[in-house]
Amino acid sequence: MFNIKRMAVLAALFAGLAGPALAADLPQPIEEAPPPVVEALPVDVGGWYIRGDIDYHKSTVRGIDYMTYAVDPCNCSVTPGSKSFDFGKLKGGFSLGGGVGYKINDYFRTDVTADYWFKSNFNGGTSDLSGATSVEVSKMSALLLLANAYVDIGTWHGITPYVGAGIGGAHIKWDTVHDPNTPETNPGSSNWRFAYALMAGASYCLTDRVILDAGYRFTHIQGGRMFEWSPTSTGPGFDRGINTHEVRGGLRYQFGGNNGCAAPVVAYQPEPEPIYTK
Repeated sequence: MFNIKRMAVLAALFAGLAGPALAADLPQPIEEAPPPVVEALPVDVGGWYIRGDIDYHKSTVRGIDYMTYAVDPCNCSVTPGSKSFDFGKLKGGFSLGGGVGYKINDYFRTDVTADYWFKSNFNGGTSDLSGATSVEVSKMSALLLLANAYVDIGTWHGITPYVGAGIGGAHIKWDTVHDPNTPETNPGSSNWRFAYALMAGASYCLTDRVILDAGYRFTHIQGGRMFEWSPTSTGPGFDRGINTHEVRGGLRYQFGGNNGCAAPVVAYQPEPEPIYTK
């Protein structure tokens, strides 16, 4: 009996010691490290920006008509006749511009811009029924104000192509129209006119805030009065409108929000503690 009790106690003691050892020999699960966490971009991706631009443009006058009076056209009893310039050409010129805009989301932005077109030389010519011709010279400058909307198509390697359109007005100023070979002169006219524009181009991220913008813009300006009546000449005269092709370049600086230039931020993730197994 004594031996049986003794053997039972020894068996229980052996089982208690052997259990942890056998458990240690079993394979243990290995915890895998979680993937890095990428912080989501802010919900509001918009942001205010300012821009500055320079361009070279070539303008085309669609035609010029003028009226012929024997006396001041304020005398309403006089019936005017009308004639047209044989030709009229504007030379190319430069402009400087600036604007303020807002990027609404990744694909849509708007801005308002003002561009000053420096003076472009004008050369034209007229002729009468007898075949006599005269040379007409002047200069044209303009202030163009537009409200614009753009669609940013997408961004690849920091380059974002876009298309856009604008609507607004232009203040056209013509200098005195005169024939350098005669004393005939007509005072130039200045006036506001309706204008619209179509744009296409691409932008490139220089930094996370500064963007280079280059593109093309077509602008149409409605026709209007070009010069006034003169006692030494005829008049008044009217141009039929101006079409302008512009090659533009400039910079945009965005104050806040996501402009597609900054890379996604990877959040800090502590490394898991090592797990030792036998």
